[in-house]
Amino acid sequence: MTQPTTYGGRAPMMVPGAPTPELRVARFRGRALRLVWSALVLVAVAGALGYLYGNLPAPLENWMLLTAAAVVVLFLVLLPFLSWWAHVYTITTRRVMERRGIFRVHQRELTHVRGYTIQETRGLVQRMWGAGTLTLSNGVDEPLVLANVPSVALVHEALIDQVEVNQILAHRDAQALPPMPPPPPVP
Repeated sequence: MTQPTTYGGRAPMMVPGAPTPELRVARFRGRALRLVWSALVLVAVAGALGYLYGNLPAPLENWMLLTAAAVVVLFLVLLPFLSWWAHVYTITTRRVMERRGIFRVHQRELTHVRGYTIQETRGLVQRMWGAGTLTLSNGVDEPLVLANVPSVALVHEALIDQVEVNQILAHRDAQALPPMPPPPPVP
């Protein structure tokens, strides 16, 4: 027998008090616009390496050129890319998580059931690309800032929906269940 389908692809409602599974709603990184400079540096280093390899003045050797190019690519291309790659935002049915760090990982989370305010800010360039910055604040903890979120309006709506659903479920689970009738006597 299969699970009954619901409208809008939502999971069927669970029985009050039953644990609900945590499902991933969205996972994204900030926009990679800051990596444009890294890409330009990579193209420039490749062009300079192709032009200068074998054409260096007498005291310099090709291995020195290759070493300098590798150092520039490491610090100006690879490390910024890894920094961007390691900063991930995840929205689940229970919480919002921010995970960042290459060697030492930092993770912050904010649960939907506690509720929070969502502030959306968009600069001129962010509006052109459909991005924005979301600040989630519950009034107790330090605000969680989701920077350069792609499709910020869609993420904003998803967060509002998750907070609403989680608060409805928490309210429903907090209500006392009616007492069960006593079982019939055994003959």
